Amino acid sequence: MTFQTRWAAGITALAAASVKSRLLSRFTTPECLLDETTSDEEVRRALDAPGAGFVTLTKDGRLRGCIGNVTAIRPLYKTVVHHARQAMTDPRMAPVTIDEWPHLAIEVSVLSQPEAMDAVGRAEVTAALRPGIDGLILRQGDRRATFLPSVWKTLTTPDRFVAALLAKGGWDDWPSDMTAARYGTESFTDHPPRPHLEAP
Repeated sequence: MTFQTRWAAGITALAAASVKSRLLSRFTTPECLLDETTSDEEVRRALDAPGAGFVTLTKDGRLRGCIGNVTAIRPLYKTVVHHARQAMTDPRMAPVTIDEWPHLAIEVSVLSQPEAMDAVGRAEVTAALRPGIDGLILRQGDRRATFLPSVWKTLTTPDRFVAALLAKGGWDDWPSDMTAARYGTESFTDHPPRPHLEAP
């Protein structure tokens, strides 16, 4: 089995275990969840390295939560556990319930280091984007907004992608001091169906 296959299995198992433990009201530390989900030393070393990422929960193709960060500020395994739990109570929608567990798709997106774009202004940034490949971060002072590369599935053109991200960030137009950065992702999904859980 290749490292990539073992890595995908380890990181998705960790995210799924994080969601499951919260649904069962079981407090489990990130370290214990890591121990429960993989004993592969190579995978564990990779998960212990600093990493940024997002966890996205969907049910029947409908978003149920998406939480993440774009800066590697903690070991990746802690990032995955934290965001998996937080995605369950994404403030934009109702909390995930135990009845949804059998039908949840749990996706982990691991981000590459963001790279500042040389392009200046909305038109140049739009023209420089690579559909289906680039995630985009827009920043003005302390305000920041991002779209993962997976958003290209619904916003299929650079114009729509940028316009929607501006709206998400609360910008009416492109401020003169706006900066842009791009990044890539590796995404792995724990797919349903899975057995029902007994409520605690």
